[in-house]
Amino acid sequence: QVRLVESGGGLVHPGGSLRLSCAASGFTFSTTSMRWYRQAPGLERELVAYISSTGGSTTYADSVKGRFTISRDNAKNMVFLQMNNLKPEDTGVYLCWIPNYWGQGTQVTVSS
Repeated sequence: QVRLVESGGGLVHPGGSLRLSCAASGFTFSTTSMRWYRQAPGLERELVAYISSTGGSTTYADSVKGRFTISRDNAKNMVFLQMNNLKPEDTGVYLCWIPNYWGQGTQVTVSS
């Protein structure tokens, strides 16, 4: 049974930082690429970051380049998203994804 469980969200001020985690189980994590998406009410989900199965390749949305870093630990079946210099526009539900499966998401709110 595939399971993706996000954690680490919260309320932060502009300029603050958060580190999100996604714990994965039920599939061969070490051979699976991972993605982080985010969604705000009334907007489409957008791809935030991608990481290859080994962690050797990463891709980011233009809006987060230089501020966010995706990483993974295959020994722990976890993927992370380090978010620095957060802006109000980063507010939304953040979800990790593999084909046909979404996590429940973790809420990130950036507000003064």
